[in-house]
Amino acid sequence: MAAPGFSTADVNAHTWEAVTPRAVSPEQLVRFEGYMAEIFEAMGMTTGTVSTRDTPRRFVRALLDATDGYEGDSKIVKAFPTECHGDPDCRISQVVQGPIPFYALCEHHSLPFYGRAYIGYIAHEHILGLSKLTRLVRLFARRFTVQERIGQQLADALVSILEPHGVAVHLEAVHLCTQMRGVRETESTTRTTYWRGHYDEDPALRAEFRSLCRPHVA
Repeated sequence: MAAPGFSTADVNAHTWEAVTPRAVSPEQLVRFEGYMAEIFEAMGMTTGTVSTRDTPRRFVRALLDATDGYEGDSKIVKAFPTECHGDPDCRISQVVQGPIPFYALCEHHSLPFYGRAYIGYIAHEHILGLSKLTRLVRLFARRFTVQERIGQQLADALVSILEPHGVAVHLEAVHLCTQMRGVRETESTTRTTYWRGHYDEDPALRAEFRSLCRPHVA
């Protein structure tokens, strides 16, 4: 069974390769651009000027680009044998990377939220190239999503890919849906953490992870 928040295609074979490119035809793009022009005009934009003539087209294409995480990433994962060669110390040695910047679109209002991710894991038999952690963050962030789901997906993906002794994920993000509308907060940052394996069981290990992420993580 797929982990929470995953599709079956996400989990298959631990390859995390590109799933299926989205099929948006040229005819659909033209139709969507027409819809956006109508919406923009209703909201008050004067369309057809030098500045706004191409705005509907740009908006639709920007939306496609911002959500290309649905298409997967053929270079997402290349796991390597661990360097510990059976050394029991590998159980407690952490690999920590961050901050990894990310940008996403909230599925509730389609407004952006953006922030930084910090990832730690304790290798068992495999490790990941460091660039792959960045690719993994972007894969899940470049979708219509919520911060909590991104963290769950990252933690569960690393467990599935590496079968490590433990995984730690910390996300902090600013949500424009609370700044541009609603309560219009201006200073709030949302922080979420996710623990798997030894991190979930060992408070000292969690504290070490936070310490390694400092001065970024309080």
